[in-house]
Amino acid sequence: ISVVDNRRDSETEESEEELPAKKSMIWIFSRHFQLSVPKLAPGRRVVQELLSDLLQVSHSLFSDSFFPLLEPAIGVGSAFEGWSHHKEEDVVYYMFVPLKPPHGHAFLLEPDTTGEMSQRSMRIRVELVCTCTRQQPDNNMLCFLHHSEKELKRNQMASLLHTLCTGPYLDGEKIALWFQTFVILAWSMLPQSCHYSMKVLPSRRSCKVKLMKASGRSFTVEIIFSVQQGDSDIFLSSQPTEAQFPPSTTWLESYAVAEAKFFRQVAMQAPPHSCHLKCLRLCARVLEDSGLSIYALKTSVMHLLTLIPLSEWQHKYLLMRVDDILHYLRCCLEEARLKHFFFGNEDMPEEISLPPAFQEAQPLNLFQDLAQNPAAQTEALNKFNKS
Repeated sequence: ISVVDNRRDSETEESEEELPAKKSMIWIFSRHFQLSVPKLAPGRRVVQELLSDLLQVSHSLFSDSFFPLLEPAIGVGSAFEGWSHHKEEDVVYYMFVPLKPPHGHAFLLEPDTTGEMSQRSMRIRVELVCTCTRQQPDNNMLCFLHHSEKELKRNQMASLLHTLCTGPYLDGEKIALWFQTFVILAWSMLPQSCHYSMKVLPSRRSCKVKLMKASGRSFTVEIIFSVQQGDSDIFLSSQPTEAQFPPSTTWLESYAVAEAKFFRQVAMQAPPHSCHLKCLRLCARVLEDSGLSIYALKTSVMHLLTLIPLSEWQHKYLLMRVDDILHYLRCCLEEARLKHFFFGNEDMPEEISLPPAFQEAQPLNLFQDLAQNPAAQTEALNKFNKS
């Protein structure tokens, strides 16, 4: 990336003190685009405590059932990455709740062949496994495979296959409805019910909740169900994108957990008052009417954070880094090619755990649609240049 080398050369010629004109420009940008990152920590704490308490109640209520086991929630998205281009009151806190198979069940991940999806997707086959010779937490548990149907119906709760599956596959819509019902019933048991009123918002594949204080302050949290791929940071997500709404048994591959982990690592290694989060917020505001997705912007910034040393993301370099980001995006649009960050990336930080196939995979092109449609590419470039 020649732009990176050019910017670096110019930085070495500057004095250690910021030029007055540059200080003035940063102040103007800060005022005009509300550059300061909203206070996200209080909302994160409220949401994390809510999920922790909810999962604790769920473990006590469903301990004798064969619903999925709910693992500790993981915060994802811009609010947990440390930035958001929304106003504070409009921020949505996204939480992944990983699902594990209950006793006597196993999850098998199968490539989805039901339709053509632009995003990688899978189905989660639920299979019954023999528990006859295994030590069970409850000695009264019957084996789903080797006890009669009559005996199972009389003495044991229904298997997961008969509750939250369609055919042999885990159903995202059924899981969402089950969890939404649980939240409504469990609310009075939570300490948050003394301080907030709660409303479950409509959602087919997730559980979206709004917490409201008497003072008028509110928090919106979206709980998304997920299944981990092996021991990696890559998950399958129940929540589809706005552009795609696949069958309820199709789960889309999500990189949100890996992205949140990446930004945590950057925060630990970057100099104090690093400007990378302000760059993200500022560029998101500048490009609001460009038609460019926030994900394309974030991907570009992640690439640049591995290409440009973190020492050069100090606040005094904010305008240069913003220029780098916009120049990088323009080059990607001109070439109709933006590489996905997690496929075939030789600069991937060691802390990010990926499935082995990701290392050897050819980089996915996030601008593939533009590469196949020159007219759309020209329009995208025009919009970008006008923003």
